[in-house]
Amino acid sequence: METCSVLIVGGGPAGSTCARRLRDAGVDVIVLDKAVFPRDKVCAGWITPAIVQSLQLDPVDYATSRVWQPFTQFKTGMIGRPPTLTDYGSPVSFGIRRCEFDAYLLNRCGARLQLGEAFQSMEADAEGWVVNGRYHAQLVIGAGGHFCPVARQLSPRPETGDDPVVLAQEVEFLLPEHQRANCPVSGTCPELYFCPDLAGYGWIVRKGDYLNIGLGREGERNLATQLEAFLTDLRQRSRLTVEIPQAFKGHAYHLRRHAPSLKLPPRVLLIGDAWGLAYPQSGEGIRPAIESGWLAAEVIATARGDYNQPLAQRLEEQCISRFGHGSRPATRTGHWIAPLRQWAASQLMKTRWFHRRVLLDRWFLHTQQPAL
Repeated sequence: METCSVLIVGGGPAGSTCARRLRDAGVDVIVLDKAVFPRDKVCAGWITPAIVQSLQLDPVDYATSRVWQPFTQFKTGMIGRPPTLTDYGSPVSFGIRRCEFDAYLLNRCGARLQLGEAFQSMEADAEGWVVNGRYHAQLVIGAGGHFCPVARQLSPRPETGDDPVVLAQEVEFLLPEHQRANCPVSGTCPELYFCPDLAGYGWIVRKGDYLNIGLGREGERNLATQLEAFLTDLRQRSRLTVEIPQAFKGHAYHLRRHAPSLKLPPRVLLIGDAWGLAYPQSGEGIRPAIESGWLAAEVIATARGDYNQPLAQRLEEQCISRFGHGSRPATRTGHWIAPLRQWAASQLMKTRWFHRRVLLDRWFLHTQQPAL
């Protein structure tokens, strides 16, 4: 049986960041993932300077053989209305392809990698956990995203029709060479368009020679219809002028404000989307994933091998301090509240101040929060 101190299930940004910091602290780590990297990952895909700093990325080295698209502007608005252009004058974010980004982080983390093997089972013993009947770990970390198998086995979420999950569909494809010069979407300027009811937004983002298009909505049961309406709007305003060569792919995740309360057994932690840490306004999960992996590694390293300590409680305290509280009780505030909020937000969307200082700086770029 193969042994380790910590076994991480999931090799995405949360798992690889946690693994790297644990290896730096001298902890023996195995990363288990059902995929073989690089693997396809649906995501609009951009990171902020705070992420670059936290990961200690060398942009010159990274961009040598990977997409690294500086964003200096944003177009934001409502679907069907003219957008507002916000020009920062210098890069405030960087477009990446998740298939490249995730593989880069995983390959440099220094952990032992067990790829192409799905998580199947874990059983407790006196000193930790036996995973898949052949790995023994003193501590297991679930980093497998919204459908993390560790979370589902040990603390399953209730399946209810009111489960507040964000559903998204998107596609990323290489622009035909003869159409790249005439593509109306600038590589330096992502475009974000909010749905009229403000329950979600669509985007069209160019990253080098790749185009990424998608739409996400909270609690949406008819996403395909909403997506088609968004694509029609993009075509009518001449933002989408090429044929989409492949099918859209879907994914789901919990927002931080709806993160479920999960009671975990000893010697188990959850990080990233497995714990529902995506930012509530933008739905972005990359930075919370990376930072929660970083925080988990710090909690584990300070335990100095004594994993019987209340590590999950300490990590939860750290994440609440960093990201705010998660789950909130449902309340009935009257049918007039939602239309009032929508009206107020639609009025604010008419002002340049709101687009830059709130929508972009606070909700999407999180400039108010320094890097860990």
